[in-house]
Amino acid sequence: MNDKALRSSFIALHSTLGFVIIFESARTLIHAFGALVEHHHMALLGSVELVTALLFLWPRTTRIGGSALVAIFLLALLVHALRGEFPVALLVYAAAALFITVHGSAWRRRDVAAAA
Repeated sequence: MNDKALRSSFIALHSTLGFVIIFESARTLIHAFGALVEHHHMALLGSVELVTALLFLWPRTTRIGGSALVAIFLLALLVHALRGEFPVALLVYAAAALFITVHGSAWRRRDVAAAA
């Protein structure tokens, strides 16, 4: 695989994951505020996820946002597991966020980043 294809697929994974998390966080917030019973814990979770997803997408804060997302997903997986549920999507999200966090942002070209 050439460097251009690898970089393009990495950016696609990074941006897709970030926007999916933003979308799901917004849905969580809408549900939390639109429910008949107040769900403060869901509103807090949706807000934190939304902020960390934005940090994850911003190249300079990718590692901060990614680390927070991995922690959030693993914590959510644990909470669900204790309730007898196993949402495998959270495991996939955590693995993808960890991969991107470890390797850093691909938005800037490596030769440009090295010169800066």
